[in-house]
Amino acid sequence: MKRRTRLAWLVFALGLLLPELRPRVAPEPERALPVPAQIRLLVGDEVRELPLEEYLVGVLAGEMPASFEPEALKAQAVAARSYTLYCAAGHRHAEADICADPAHCQSWLDETALRRRWGAAYDGNLARLREAVEATAGECLCYEGRPVFAAFHASSPGATEDCGAIWNPLPYLVSVPSPESAETVPDYLSRRCLEPLDFRDTLLSAHPEADFSGPAERWIGPVERDASGRVAQITLGGVVFRGTALRSLFSLRSTAFTLAYEGGQFCFTVTGHGHGVGLSQYGANIYAAAGRGYREILAHYYPGTTLESGVFG
Repeated sequence: MKRRTRLAWLVFALGLLLPELRPRVAPEPERALPVPAQIRLLVGDEVRELPLEEYLVGVLAGEMPASFEPEALKAQAVAARSYTLYCAAGHRHAEADICADPAHCQSWLDETALRRRWGAAYDGNLARLREAVEATAGECLCYEGRPVFAAFHASSPGATEDCGAIWNPLPYLVSVPSPESAETVPDYLSRRCLEPLDFRDTLLSAHPEADFSGPAERWIGPVERDASGRVAQITLGGVVFRGTALRSLFSLRSTAFTLAYEGGQFCFTVTGHGHGVGLSQYGANIYAAAGRGYREILAHYYPGTTLESGVFG
């Protein structure tokens, strides 16, 4: 066996035996553009087939206020379309292209839900959303010719999050500045305070080995923040907790928080809302109000991507 061949087999074997040596990257979608204009949507246990552009109107209604600036709505429409095509190409669901569960895919609301939510404003709101979808019809964000994982969230504390801080790193989902503030975003700051026993027991449910035998004011240890200012990890009761784990355990709006023991309680002060990756919806709205178009907004939040059009043939 030649030396080069033996070396190749050695590298292959090490990759099998030591998976941690393999690069952590998101799986690439298996299907290239173009894609069908019809999608299969999983709603509960039912699979519905409907036109992609019609589906996107329901996504826009569920994900962004209809009162937002037109260019922000267009940016959200493109992001939602790109995310849909990414999920469809990656076969996230065996029986459908995407689902209506926002905890897993994207929110989607049908006519009944929208009439209940909007009441007399139904026709006007629906027209605004249809206009945003139609103005961007067939447009998709791509990276190296494939639909991107176009993550989005409500608001960020001055900068978005790097995808690698939460999931696998992606070159177009890196931390970028975002213009939100307490003056421009409702509930930009939020607080959650807990009694010491509730705080301790919640943490012990995740890490029974944590030690909370000392005085409560000494339970909080060092805090490590990532480049965007969010909590990467924090030591509590001698155990290191990831910021994302605390967000889940205590139902915090984001990982951009401070934690202090004050007045006999443990209080989280939280900035922004959501995981922080990709498009910031309120940031997009602020940029749009300042005169930026949706293409510029998308290029800012998804650097390195290209906006492809006419992908449905």
